[in-house]
Order: sequence, then structure tokens, then C-alpha cells
Amino acid sequence: MHLISTPSRLYRVLALAEVVTWTLLLGGMFVKYVLDSTELLVRIGGGLHGFTFISYVVVTVLVAVDQHWKIKDLLLGVGSAIIPYLTVPFERSAERRGLLGTTWRLREEKGRTAPENLVSVALRHPLPAALIAILGVAVVFSILLSLGPPTEWFA
Repeated sequence: MHLISTPSRLYRVLALAEVVTWTLLLGGMFVKYVLDSTELLVRIGGGLHGFTFISYVVVTVLVAVDQHWKIKDLLLGVGSAIIPYLTVPFERSAERRGLLGTTWRLREEKGRTAPENLVSVALRHPLPAALIAILGVAVVFSILLSLGPPTEWFA
């Protein structure tokens, strides 16, 4: 569980993954719309980006609850995934401002609220929690896929 050994490490990995998948999606869009070629790369990049986006949001909430972020910081963290390439600058800003700890607070402390209790249980049982989180992300992702591309949701 080296990847999730610290909030800082996990958040950095997901912020970078968001950047990579944005690049894949935008590259696919360039091929489709500018080069007037296949949409295959949009489907692949979009799928990877969608799954990573949902994962980033889950991890942002997990870290925010554990590290006791203000609601403003939580909203900025989630919002940073909407604008291409903003997750890494947000992650670096959060690191500089001390929002990303070197330890998981709720792995040792008892939670005081329902969200803190849930995060505390997840951090004390990381493998089952990770499997449940991945399954949850997959279910949400599948539902969103069945709705079609986001550009068609409100059309």
C-alpha cells in the first residue's frame, strides 16, 4: 500500500493522472475534430479521463475529510479537475499550504463526524475500502457511460 502511504503521495498521483488523461482526451479530440479522423482516441481518452476524474473526486473528498480541509478548499480541489491541467497546480498549492499531510490523521484518531468515521474505517482497512471505492467508481462510471458523452446530456 505504498501508493496510499500518505495523503500527499496519493493526491499527487491522482493529480498527475488527471493531467495525463486530459492530455489523452484532448489529443483524441484534436485527431477527431482538427484532423477529421477517427473518434477512437476520443473514446479511449474520454473513458480513461472519466474514470480518473471520478477517482480524483473521491480521493479529494477522502483527503479533505482526513486532513480537515475547509469547504472552500474541498470545492477548489474538486473544481480543479474540471479545468484541464489545473489538478497539479492545485495539488502543489495544497502541499505548500499544509493541506496534504505526511500521515493519515484518521488512521490513528477517532472520527468526530459521520464522514470522519467512514474515512477512519476506510483508512484502517485500506484493501477492502479500496476495492469498494473502485467498485463504486466503476458503477458511477458505467451509469455515466450509459448516458452517453457529457456533451449530449443536456441536448
